[in-house]
Amino acid sequence: MKSFSATTISASISVGDKLPDSTLSYLDPATNDVKTVTVSSLTAGKKTILFAVPGAFTPTCSQKHVPGFVSKAGELRSKGVDVIACVSVNDAFVMEAWRKDLGISDEVILLSDGNGEFTGKLGVELDLRDKPVGLGVRSRRYAILAEDGVVKVLNLEEGGAFTNSSAEDMLKAL
Repeated sequence: MKSFSATTISASISVGDKLPDSTLSYLDPATNDVKTVTVSSLTAGKKTILFAVPGAFTPTCSQKHVPGFVSKAGELRSKGVDVIACVSVNDAFVMEAWRKDLGISDEVILLSDGNGEFTGKLGVELDLRDKPVGLGVRSRRYAILAEDGVVKVLNLEEGGAFTNSSAEDMLKAL
């Protein structure tokens, strides 16, 4: 497997680093209860893709980024990926509504980083407070391949761009 960073954009996290632990949340569709999962439990002993989007229901995220990972989930799993998860600085209720809207079953886990804690630890904040749409501070778009919690591939986008963090880009890196 290739080990590289496709960008020179600054972040706190780098290839070779252990992912910082953080607690993310999701809404259990069976019970409607908010559940939590730690980054360490998602990645321990597994090959995991974590990709982030600036916001649920936003155009590029809804039309390209997430659907790409959903449609390529089988191919990614055939290359040894155990977990595919999308992280966004939205609450768990919004992420569940988005999951339903996109018709996602178990191809991709949609996880809430509601307070941006994980995003901050990675150093990938995207400050959109000056935009009229009221997005506040979100995450830059990225795709990370981690093995046992260690970053093997980091594809980090500039601003809200969508040029190197797609499912196809991750397939090429595997």
